[in-house]
Amino acid sequence: MFSYIINKIFYGILTLFGVVTVIFFLFNILPGDPARMMLDQREDTEQLQNIRKKYGFDQPISTQYLYYLNDLSPISIHSNNTENYTFLDNDKYTFSKIVSFNKQTIVAKLPYLRKSFQKNDKNVSEIISETMPNTAVLAVSAITIAIIIGIFFGILSALYKDSFFDRIISVISTLGMSVPSFFSAILFAWLFGFVLHKYTNLNMTGSLYEVDDFGEHIYIQWKNLILPSIVLGIRPLAVVIQLMRNSLLEVLNQDYIRTAKAKGLSTFKIIKTHALKNSLNPVVTAISGWFASLLAGAVFVEYIFNWNGLGKEIVNALNTLDLPVIMGSVLVIATMFILINILVDIIYGLLDPKIRIK
Repeated sequence: MFSYIINKIFYGILTLFGVVTVIFFLFNILPGDPARMMLDQREDTEQLQNIRKKYGFDQPISTQYLYYLNDLSPISIHSNNTENYTFLDNDKYTFSKIVSFNKQTIVAKLPYLRKSFQKNDKNVSEIISETMPNTAVLAVSAITIAIIIGIFFGILSALYKDSFFDRIISVISTLGMSVPSFFSAILFAWLFGFVLHKYTNLNMTGSLYEVDDFGEHIYIQWKNLILPSIVLGIRPLAVVIQLMRNSLLEVLNQDYIRTAKAKGLSTFKIIKTHALKNSLNPVVTAISGWFASLLAGAVFVEYIFNWNGLGKEIVNALNTLDLPVIMGSVLVIATMFILINILVDIIYGLLDPKIRIK
């Protein structure tokens, strides 16, 4: 089992290395000078040169790539020369020295995602840490809705196979998988936040934390979570319903289920004791994948509902060409994808020894 876990972690690291490489070269071959993006209309020749030197933009693209890997690596090499980009600066790195030799120092540190071009040199990691919790709350709420309602209606749909109820659920779930999230967000915001506002008391836009009318106190506005979490949960909900229905129907046709029926066990007890746990494997797989997807797919939903999460931050960064924020956010989301997939593979390996042998 230990070798199986190490193997999964190794391939995860290789995948992450590929993601980092793609992200760096994708955003660094774009037209435009990063130094000019930072200074906007305030640039002059001397300022541009200083910015390029400070952030390493004056170096060849291959050297900049090595700088980027060095920034992200938890074990990295740094120069003691104050004029070098990799100078060991407390304003950039929180580090612990491992060993020093000549003009270089090896340190252990947290990954450095660099600083925003637009937000007064604010660390990208700080921006992400401020917005990620809101996105996580939204994603957890959406996947919880999908799990509870999806499993319930999936079971009912399987029990009443080919009935009118089953056909209605099938049509609704197919529609839920087909409609884009941004369209659902606009429709729900308009219908429940505007047209039916006096009945629902829901707002078209709003975030988890809001400031009172006097601008003195911050409070949690839970009702703002309802519409975006429902919209974000529609597509995984539709998938869970179909997977639960099909998986349960397959399990109910197994010989041991027929034996249980022959013994006189009630349908409820058969579902609860024998069928449900054996039909949840594909649902668990879908949920794990969708949870990671929700973190990335919340971009349009957050922007439409004005939810102050990572998705909205990415859209704002795209509008202002704030490359470090875009790159750092995409990298964090990709890392979460990889970690969740590794965790799911390890759980499957623990549950099924045959998987570890493959």
